[in-house]
Amino acid sequence: MKGSQAFKRLAAALMPFVLLVAAGCTKSMVVLDPKGPIAEQQRDLMTVSLVLCGIVVVPVLILTAIIVWRYRDREGRKAAYTPRWEHSTRLEAIWWGIPIAIILTLAIITVKGTYKLEPSRPLESPHKPLTVQVTSLNWKWLFQYPEQGIATVNELKIPQGVPVRFEITADSPMNSFWIPQLGGQMYAMSGMAMTLYLQADEIGTYWGSGANFTGTHFADMYFDVESMSGDAFDRWVAGIKERSPALTDDGYKRLVEPSKSPVQTFSSFPDKLFERTVTQYGASHGGHGQAAAEEHGHGKPAPSTGSPPGEAPAGGRKPAESHHSQPDGHASTGH
Repeated sequence: MKGSQAFKRLAAALMPFVLLVAAGCTKSMVVLDPKGPIAEQQRDLMTVSLVLCGIVVVPVLILTAIIVWRYRDREGRKAAYTPRWEHSTRLEAIWWGIPIAIILTLAIITVKGTYKLEPSRPLESPHKPLTVQVTSLNWKWLFQYPEQGIATVNELKIPQGVPVRFEITADSPMNSFWIPQLGGQMYAMSGMAMTLYLQADEIGTYWGSGANFTGTHFADMYFDVESMSGDAFDRWVAGIKERSPALTDDGYKRLVEPSKSPVQTFSSFPDKLFERTVTQYGASHGGHGQAAAEEHGHGKPAPSTGSPPGEAPAGGRKPAESHHSQPDGHASTGH
């Protein structure tokens, strides 16, 4: 009987570890396998935070088990019984001093990491950033390359070692754009253009997805991100321009309709399509370091004047410039 109870206690104690191992075997932990400078810094930040927390948590768990075992109710126990003991300056200093020191250390690391990993902060690189305009649709992703003049659905290709400036919005319920091996997620919201800088340091194919629940087929909002050499990227762009049809305003209206979609490519897209998507519900809201588009050599967001899609409204104000200085690193809590 005693053996049976001891076995049950052991099984209950080991169950969390069994579940953790089982969960780790079902899917590789891509977050801890970074392939870019942003994801690497985020992994290091998580690792340092975990170790610092473990300094408190692990000893507490071990001491809890020791105390429960040593002071259990049993015959012939030899543990000291001191009912009048109530204070120890040394112990108080230990169990208050160590956590306070760790919390202060975590606070410093978190503040520095938050500023260093700001998503809209450009990455230091000898290469000019590639701009990709991302639009979340139900239930698909539209990627526009304004400098190359092409667009894709559910397919994202980027040159290896080149910073990518993602401009992110939504023409559907709010979603979250996420490429775990390159960096953290960034919200895609209607009426806002969010900015996110990422970079792939290695050639390969990475998993990307929407990380927000958006309805029936939200689980199908995933896409492959292929990092390739610069020459291969140029050939891919040239191939799309030669063989793919153009995306028209009517074609975009069909894309916006809630539906799943296979990979599609387009040799061109309507002028200022991204800007019109952002401003279609009114004046655009600069989100998370949104910079003036003309700074990067492509069309600026069109201010809203109530004009229908396809007509460029006259006049309007210039969107807010980003005032971030050039960093020595980059990423963010949102990264």
